[in-house]
Amino acid sequence: MVLTAVSLFIGRYPTPGLSSPALLRDDSVFLQVFLQLRMPRVLTAVIAGAVLGAAGCVFQMIFSNPLVEPGFLGVSQGAAFGAALSILFISSAALPVQAVSAVFAMTGLFLSYWLARKFHFGGWILRLVLAGIAVSALFASGVGFLKYAADPVSQLPDITFWLLGSLTGASWSRLISIAPITLISLTILMMFRWRLNILSLQDRSSFSLGARPHLEKLLLLFCATAAAAAVISVTGLVGWVGLIVPHIARRTLGSDARNALPGSMLIGSIYFLVSDTAARTLLTGELPLGIITSAAGAALFIIILSRKGSGEHL
Repeated sequence: MVLTAVSLFIGRYPTPGLSSPALLRDDSVFLQVFLQLRMPRVLTAVIAGAVLGAAGCVFQMIFSNPLVEPGFLGVSQGAAFGAALSILFISSAALPVQAVSAVFAMTGLFLSYWLARKFHFGGWILRLVLAGIAVSALFASGVGFLKYAADPVSQLPDITFWLLGSLTGASWSRLISIAPITLISLTILMMFRWRLNILSLQDRSSFSLGARPHLEKLLLLFCATAAAAAVISVTGLVGWVGLIVPHIARRTLGSDARNALPGSMLIGSIYFLVSDTAARTLLTGELPLGIITSAAGAALFIIILSRKGSGEHL
């Protein structure tokens, strides 16, 4: 809450740095900047960070793999393909790009699930992993083709900027468009957070403890993926948040999902908010958000894995 309040008063207007709250009363232009630009952007960053942190925690516990993240089932690459497709053939305006990227993000999830049902190698989790890798590769190749076909002057810069991630286009309308699915999904994940401890076990063990592993895992994966897809459609590809945040949460709060999941949401919001504030204030021109989150995430990942006892929380 403190970081959210401070972020609202940090920017480059009227002067670079931290502004006085008195400007809300004395400067009508600052009031408009505060209400129409900074507030929806800061709230979008808070929600996006919570979603990606929670989704990363769910994915890592369900797959029993500390190296997976929300885009694991083709969601991120599907969203990237949809955004590039919209920029080339529909429109580069915010609403079409957001809508088409969200559709293809969910398409990536359903394709991964469908392929996993068709595969005949390994258990269910392994089949999902292999299907996600295949779907991500297909969409990645599609993005490469679209970038090659794009006009290098008018279209390619838009595609590249979206792939690097940014909250430049954050607004009240975009925030409202993603709020229902993200808040509903986060509520369901919070209600089922104690079940994650059981679902992280082998299917036979979780079944013997009263769980229905296949159905419950599918529900949690769908909620996490749907929320992540909605966020990615607005923010673009912002890497490392869903990967590094659950590691930090487990190291600080323990591996119990009852603490790790809400901790991942809180830390994810802080991580995303601080990164976005840095992206829009460090230089005169705004830095792509994905550069900040990736650089900070990689550094934190190296530090975490270099410390003694890091394996206990992975």
